[in-house]
Amino acid sequence: QVRLVESGGGSVQAGGSLRLSCAASEYTYCITWFRQAPGKERERVASIWIISTVTYVADSVLGRFTISRDNAGNTVYLQMNSLTPEDAGMYYCATNQEGVCTAIPSVYTIWGQGTQVTVSS
Repeated sequence: QVRLVESGGGSVQAGGSLRLSCAASEYTYCITWFRQAPGKERERVASIWIISTVTYVADSVLGRFTISRDNAGNTVYLQMNSLTPEDAGMYYCATNQEGVCTAIPSVYTIWGQGTQVTVSS
């Protein structure tokens, strides 16, 4: 089964940038980044389909966040610019064996451990 490992979280000031990485142990059809702030539901941030490199980015981060992958297709990145305190939370990457990447967290059966993003005003 595919394993996912996130890295790159940290603390930044508002307006700053971070790049998150999601390393997959083997090929997976698509990968999605979710985030969850305390007391809030898990929210889809962005998805990428590995072979086609088609991407989806949520309206809430469009123009500030970019999702991409490395040439081998085993690592997916989430470049986050112009961060605001509203972007803070735990960020997870997720996938499933069915190759379905939607906004519904329950569709995903494989999750990383998460990486924390803190943004101070």
